[in-house]
Amino acid sequence: MATSIAGAGLISSPLALFGTASARRRPAALVAVNAERKLNHSNGKAVTSGAMEEEQEVKRSWRDYFELAKLFIGSDGGPPRWFSPLETGKRMHNSPLLLYLPGIDGLGCGLVLQHQNLGKIFDVWCLHIPVKDRTPFQELVLLVEETVRSENLRSHEKPIYLVGESIGGCVALAVAARNPDIDLVLILANPATCYSKSNLLLLFPLLKIIPNYISLISIRNMLGLMTGEPFNLISSSVEKGLERQATLEQLSQGLGDLLSYLSSQVLADILPRETLLWKLQMMKSACSFANSRLHAVKAQILILVSERDQLLPSLEEAERIREALPKQEIRVLKNTGKMPKCEIRYFKDSGHFLFLEDGVDIVTIIKGTSLYRCGKFHDYLSDYLPPTDAEFKKLSDPFRWLDIATGLVMLSTLENGKIVRGLAGIPSEGPVLLVGNHMLLGLDLYPIVINFMKKRNIILRGLAHPLFFVKLQEDVLDISMFDPFRIMGAVPVSASNIYKLLSSGSHILLYPGGVREALHDKGEEYQLFWPERSEFVRMASSFGAKIIPFGVIGEDDVCEILLDSEDQMKIPYLREAIEKRTSQIQLRTDLEGEVANQITYFPGVVPKLPGRFYYMFGKPIDTAGMKQELRDKEKAHEVYLQVKSEVERCISYLKEKREKDPYRSLAARTLYQTMHGSEADVPTFEH
Repeated sequence: MATSIAGAGLISSPLALFGTASARRRPAALVAVNAERKLNHSNGKAVTSGAMEEEQEVKRSWRDYFELAKLFIGSDGGPPRWFSPLETGKRMHNSPLLLYLPGIDGLGCGLVLQHQNLGKIFDVWCLHIPVKDRTPFQELVLLVEETVRSENLRSHEKPIYLVGESIGGCVALAVAARNPDIDLVLILANPATCYSKSNLLLLFPLLKIIPNYISLISIRNMLGLMTGEPFNLISSSVEKGLERQATLEQLSQGLGDLLSYLSSQVLADILPRETLLWKLQMMKSACSFANSRLHAVKAQILILVSERDQLLPSLEEAERIREALPKQEIRVLKNTGKMPKCEIRYFKDSGHFLFLEDGVDIVTIIKGTSLYRCGKFHDYLSDYLPPTDAEFKKLSDPFRWLDIATGLVMLSTLENGKIVRGLAGIPSEGPVLLVGNHMLLGLDLYPIVINFMKKRNIILRGLAHPLFFVKLQEDVLDISMFDPFRIMGAVPVSASNIYKLLSSGSHILLYPGGVREALHDKGEEYQLFWPERSEFVRMASSFGAKIIPFGVIGEDDVCEILLDSEDQMKIPYLREAIEKRTSQIQLRTDLEGEVANQITYFPGVVPKLPGRFYYMFGKPIDTAGMKQELRDKEKAHEVYLQVKSEVERCISYLKEKREKDPYRSLAARTLYQTMHGSEADVPTFEH
């Protein structure tokens, strides 16, 4: 096993490490390791969803951690120092630096499952602390701080990412507190700032009194079982959808394998008695040191929380850290408020060693939180990372039920005016601006974004409400539910973002009715609530964009509104929550009419047997060559009204035609697929 790891290029030598605590320059060894690694950014245009998967990926598991640990332990000695895994492969040009700060094991190989994906977008350095090293916590902080400062001087325009597990999370917080003027991004996985409340306190006195001649293997097994790690690591690695018997067999075999590692000499060598005592003592110091300086941390922070972490009370700790951080000015469009630059993501079935669990991908998490940037601020165009094939599959699979339940019908219009089923009428080359109507709760979004990528390999850059990107104060809404939208290309709606996307030749998805349409009241199905004047025509003509009007119907067959905005505003508790949420983010405050009154509420609905979803994409309106003509506001307004009229025509066409659809009902579609196969396209009306 060890040979296969080395042969796969994981690391040229177990301790081909570079840079010591006294290093003040980028080590030459690192330059050699990372030479010739460049990969251009994608601008989000029509690309393959697997554009970032250029190399054959090597599947890693927790077994690789133990095998790699053997190599590191075998060449032990010396002070703490950095290494860069060769497995990180090619990365994009101008990639920021990522420093990994390990947890209680200290070896620095806890990201072994993440190396390949991280290496595509980061310059990855891992901190290795030899087993016998006894460097105090504060000196570790100084070591990392020295590296951070020297790298910041070398590339001050780029952020530096600190990924810290457990004790490493405390190191990251301490470095950030001591360097508030350096642009740092902290990713903390179950940080040990809550050590004083942890189960580890029970282990420390036991280790101090146990005789040296008693094997500690049983104690470390107890520690592993106490954290729930054996079961968590194995169960997270079992593929979903397997037969129950196969699942049980894999769990049984995998659990047996892992327990053999836990009882082997490898674990005994990673954490011998004296080292474990030292690490627990260090964790106590780390907890105290980091907590006393939280008020000084100004870095951007993402906390990853394992809900089944029985080693540390991480679930409660994440919110405590967020509240302890200083509030910072956050500008959301025209509103400015104070809130911590900290987000939290929860992992329901994960244990303490989060990064060793299959299915936990740091890169995907970073994409979903819009945390990746190569400059001072995140740029939704240049910093956008298209989803890989694996990410797209993982994101789209949960929504297959929506396609099946609603019997999706998509129609498009060719240049000659012919209506065809499918998306053949959509131009492959941008810029293209798709302008349409929202259905209730924005249920139209999932199918359109997924099918454009699946059927046409086109990434739709949806212009979304800022609510998708900002955690509001004391809001019960879980912002993580919008992570898939950000991964699939959503950007906050703004004139500057529309301009950037048009200039890059992107396919852009725009809903002029916005929240007012998506959260409409009873009896307002398929009504357009658009601004009186154009907001996009003149900008689209500046780049010769094709404007494609489209209409969508179907949500009235899926759910019924019980409590709309008027009903909820009569209930004091709900009215207060609506007013508070709406006051924090407002759009179009300079307009009048319905679109200026975009209150952020969530209708109370009850589901019905789902009817069918219908999409109709009209004939493209080509603005190429109309730039001068459409500078005239009245001419631009005429095109705007043409687009709006075409959307209304598409809606009327679908409402009329669906009455003749023999497969509009769920029962008829189910019967058809029973006879022709579940993957068969169910016919629809003549078009």
